[in-house]
Amino acid sequence: MADDCIFCKIAAGEVPSTKVYENEMAYAFEDLNPMMPVHTLVVPKKHYRNVADELPADELAALFEAVRAVAALKGVDESGFRIISNAGADAQQTVDHLHIHVLGGDP
Repeated sequence: MADDCIFCKIAAGEVPSTKVYENEMAYAFEDLNPMMPVHTLVVPKKHYRNVADELPADELAALFEAVRAVAALKGVDESGFRIISNAGADAQQTVDHLHIHVLGGDP
């Protein structure tokens, strides 16, 4: 865990969040500033800056297992959803902890 990382603190339960889903390696919670009716963030419990970091295959699989579970729990798995993960400042990543946005629902 990075000491100053808000997403590390959320995943560890040190900062409150609205939990949507959790598995052994990933944590999913509602975005505080949703862009669509469904806007959930999925983060690894370990600290990685972004998808360019070398994630072990099992942690990457756990992230996408969480994405699939979130889509089902939020009811957008059949109607469609979008996933976004920014990597670095030029991509407008604002929190330096790997996170995947799960977006869906009627705009």
